[in-house]
Amino acid sequence: MNLQVHFSSASDDWSTPGFLFEALNAEFRFTLDPAASHANAKCPKFYTWLENGLSQDWTGETVFLNPPYGREIGKWVAKAYRTSLTGSVVVCLLPARTDTAWWHLHCAKGEIRFLRGRLKFGAAKNSAPFPSAIVVFRPWTKPVQHVEL
Repeated sequence: MNLQVHFSSASDDWSTPGFLFEALNAEFRFTLDPAASHANAKCPKFYTWLENGLSQDWTGETVFLNPPYGREIGKWVAKAYRTSLTGSVVVCLLPARTDTAWWHLHCAKGEIRFLRGRLKFGAAKNSAPFPSAIVVFRPWTKPVQHVEL
């Protein structure tokens, strides 16, 4: 099994597993998928890389976000958090990278649901080489204290 592509920048597109989206959608009733493609969009309203969902306004939406997992992920998570402060609910499917700055700056302020095991994204034959988490940002999200080690 060659996992090299998972550790490279060759692809940052990880298509959401259908069962997971269906369960979350039953709970939240999403209206926007801002980081999609025409092939993998989960909501009737979505933005592809051409529309640049990162630069769009998500206010007033119930957002499902499975962002690109590359170097820009911190920008997507920051926007998700900021959008929740405007009154929207934003639910993110993210790699559980608890050692990163973006995780501590933003994810720690949301409701974190760690997923057991490793997800199989899209039509992949193998599970991802990283754990995943659901992070829910709600309008009443409050800042947390961080302790530096």
